[in-house]
Amino acid sequence: MPLLSTHNTMVLVVDMQSALLPAIHDHAGLLGRAERFLRAAQLLGVPVIATEHCVDKIGATDPALRPWVDHVIHKTHFNAVRENHFLPELPRGRTNVLLIGTEAHVCVLQTGLGMAGLGLTPILVTDCIGSRRPVDHAAAGVRWAHHGLEQITSEMALFEWLESPRHPQFKEVLALIKQCGAD
Repeated sequence: MPLLSTHNTMVLVVDMQSALLPAIHDHAGLLGRAERFLRAAQLLGVPVIATEHCVDKIGATDPALRPWVDHVIHKTHFNAVRENHFLPELPRGRTNVLLIGTEAHVCVLQTGLGMAGLGLTPILVTDCIGSRRPVDHAAAGVRWAHHGLEQITSEMALFEWLESPRHPQFKEVLALIKQCGAD
């Protein structure tokens, strides 16, 4: 698989909602890593879409992330692809979809598998996904790999997007990367 490009990639934030996040293992760390990743994506011009599952019950996207989200898609299925309006609301020409969010073993996994079934390339950003229990988080990665899908870290994605220290946003993105290393 070729390296990621800012021209054919998008980020999908799956259900990082205010009432769900406190139940997620290490939710504060997850939220910090996700926020820095989304800030860098915005600096580099990568579209960020979020899903919100049953927003009336578990709230909207966490306020720390919302400023970095370009568009929100509401859903009632665990697998967002099952919503008729989901695919038409995604940016055109963005076949690589980096998934972050919660819960890793439910909505993130099911949405990723659904996207793969439609010919998109879902890529799991392993340091930006979470579940209530670490065992479920681990099982999500195993199942993802079983289906031959790629897993990366946020730092891997950011350096592939930058391509070179000559990139105009290199210093700003590097500062965000260094903050992640402090976690």
